[in-house]
Amino acid sequence: MSERKVIVVGGGIGGLAAALVLARLGISVELLERSETIGEIGAGIQLGPNAFAALDGLGVGAAARSRAVFIDRLTLMDAVDAHEVASIDVGPTFRERFGNPYGVIHRADIHLSILEAVRDHPLIRFRTSTLVEKLELDDTGATVTDQRGERYRADAVIGCDGVKSVIRQTLIGDEAKVTGHVVYRAVVDIAEMPKELQINAPVVWAGPNCHLVHYPLRGGQQYNLVVTFHSRGQEVWGVRDGSKEEVLSYFEGIHPRPHQMLDRPKSWRRWATADRDPVPAWSQGRATVLGDAAHPMTQYIAQGACMALEDAVTLGAAIAEADFDFEAAFRRYETVRIPRTARVLYSAREMGRVYHAKGVERLVRNQLWVGRTQAQFYDALQWLYGWSAERCLD
Repeated sequence: MSERKVIVVGGGIGGLAAALVLARLGISVELLERSETIGEIGAGIQLGPNAFAALDGLGVGAAARSRAVFIDRLTLMDAVDAHEVASIDVGPTFRERFGNPYGVIHRADIHLSILEAVRDHPLIRFRTSTLVEKLELDDTGATVTDQRGERYRADAVIGCDGVKSVIRQTLIGDEAKVTGHVVYRAVVDIAEMPKELQINAPVVWAGPNCHLVHYPLRGGQQYNLVVTFHSRGQEVWGVRDGSKEEVLSYFEGIHPRPHQMLDRPKSWRRWATADRDPVPAWSQGRATVLGDAAHPMTQYIAQGACMALEDAVTLGAAIAEADFDFEAAFRRYETVRIPRTARVLYSAREMGRVYHAKGVERLVRNQLWVGRTQAQFYDALQWLYGWSAERCLD
């Protein structure tokens, strides 16, 4: 049995990845999840080459690839007049450049790909229906207390408990920033998807203060549909069922080609989004945070889950490098991860502005990439997609 023990708070993609990387280092892990079951809700997510590099680093790359759809290109369309603004080929040349493909996958499928490995590992123990409400730190370890008053003790704690992280509240104490941008997500069967939009690509239709995205899932038998708009009201972070009537009210003036998708879903889930301004430190003593608990970001460059996977791999490398000195490892981890995730977060905010441009700003947006070669696109993306597990501490 391992002499070292770490508590991981949260059983989402980041929490499972953290638990797996710790267990592979020989550390016993107690994973505390507030829900009754370990699972994932939502629809599709995109996985850049950096995500596949991280999944390989976790030892679950093959499982994830078996469930992913590998797409041909990334396309940006003007939602007002339906002309193509930019297109990036992610075929063989792209894969050779970055060492991995670009894929899309159902969120439940990527979660399952990691969960299978976690379930099989003898050093990982799950506790569901366990809501962590308090964190206490001392010189030799950390203790968390759940909603029943039960206390759990370990050498260290990793908070992977999302945007409203209890662990972050103790370590940092800042508030999440509600963006005012609302995201609706749905999955539709291929039979319900317009033939002309059955495209093997994530297609972004950029409109004034709004945009739509669609791409295939599960072998092309389903399509993920995401719509985003600037809310007219005061939003509070959270997830609930949505309504087609609200969606339609924000997409007037959109070209009929993308607009026809808004009638297709039988049900919607509605997210009021939030992010946080980057901070100079995530850790205190023997506790740190990972994924959305560390750097919640908007979805505009499709890197939220990718960053959580990178975090987990980097955290494991830092612990190994520090010879299991958790305090030193956490300092090393955040030194590497804070600048990178901040760059991604700021880039996502700016891409949201680009997508939602209107008036003259829209005209400028539509000229940004005119004449750009594929090689130039790849050069511009090197900082993001060129990440590797082997050099994660560089």
